[in-house]
Amino acid sequence: MTSLTETLSEMVGVAERYCKLIDAPVRNPDAWLESLYNLMPQLHSAVTLLNAYDTGDMQVAAVDLDERFELYSRLRQQLGEQDSYWLEFDALPEEMHMSGSLADDLTDIYFDLQHGLALMDEAWPQRAAQAWQSSYRLHWGQHLVDAERHLYALRVRNQLPMSGP
Repeated sequence: MTSLTETLSEMVGVAERYCKLIDAPVRNPDAWLESLYNLMPQLHSAVTLLNAYDTGDMQVAAVDLDERFELYSRLRQQLGEQDSYWLEFDALPEEMHMSGSLADDLTDIYFDLQHGLALMDEAWPQRAAQAWQSSYRLHWGQHLVDAERHLYALRVRNQLPMSGP
């Protein structure tokens, strides 16, 4: 089994790649989505490995709502028709469908990852691990699963290009 330090190092690397991808100007939307499609399982794996260590709970950080809305709006415009998706539930018939937004998922993941990276920059690796673990369980874990499911659906509907060898 890898050490917490190695596992945290992997999480930092994936979080940095994710945030860099979200921050970067998009010149080729298909390539950007392909990169996102390939990165999401790596993020899921890294946080799952990190969650194997119990570093204690921590509160989820507050987010600047204006900054969040600005990023969400940019991503929503960038994604266009590929943003919205349907969630299905086994609830009451009138509640069968709810809509989701990939832009919303990506935005929420981004800010929770940024919070952990900021703690790492302040040389608080234990607090960064705690922040990522707590925020994953309480918030962005569902966004990650929803985003992965939507990207997969885009792929199988041929709306996401297949990468070649």
